[in-house]
Amino acid sequence: MTEQKNQVTRAMPEQSNDYRVVVFGAGGVGKSSLVLRFIKGTFRESYIPTIEDTYRQVISCNKNICTLQITDTTGSHQFPAMQRLSISKGHAFILVYSVCSKQSLEELRPIWALIKELKGTDIPNIPVMLVGNKCDESAELREVSQIEGQTQATTWSISFMETSAKTNHNVTELFQELLNMEKTRTVSLQLDTKKQKKQKKEKKNKETNGGIPENGEASASGAKEKCHVM
Repeated sequence: MTEQKNQVTRAMPEQSNDYRVVVFGAGGVGKSSLVLRFIKGTFRESYIPTIEDTYRQVISCNKNICTLQITDTTGSHQFPAMQRLSISKGHAFILVYSVCSKQSLEELRPIWALIKELKGTDIPNIPVMLVGNKCDESAELREVSQIEGQTQATTWSISFMETSAKTNHNVTELFQELLNMEKTRTVSLQLDTKKQKKQKKEKKNKETNGGIPENGEASASGAKEKCHVM
């Protein structure tokens, strides 16, 4: 009985409190770099192939604690079962190509086809973003123009954005916009908002009573309707 109860308890966060974003793309397009830039604020120059990594960020949504779970998938086609499982469990998807490789955009076609196949009639309600990464590269190295990327996204009826994990261009905006597209629940990112409120509160406490407590969170009730990174 106890064991069965524990199994139910473990299953609950998976179903109700996790919001799972899956990142797809060919090897070397910068999937891991985008995720690491967003989660840790870091960028690595060297390329290390990924089989599958999962990163978690605690967020609060309408005063409920939940977990933003980002799965960074392999760029290889050697793990189709893993790919299908990631799609079936995913709530939102980021399809990444490099603006310096037209081939990397082409390699997203079968992945998008598989997402449509597995999600079926739910697909219009699922946030999907086509992302042209490495937009900081020179015009000479670019093989996919911004217009070509936008046209492809329009053809697939999904959203589009260009990013640079290296310069941190549009990285936060990418994840924020993806969550804003969610239609079945209120999920949004407002990075630094909570930190700014805390700093203001600490400053106010210091001015009024020597800066004693920092857990008087009731005063900031107005802006807690949306999700914040914790």
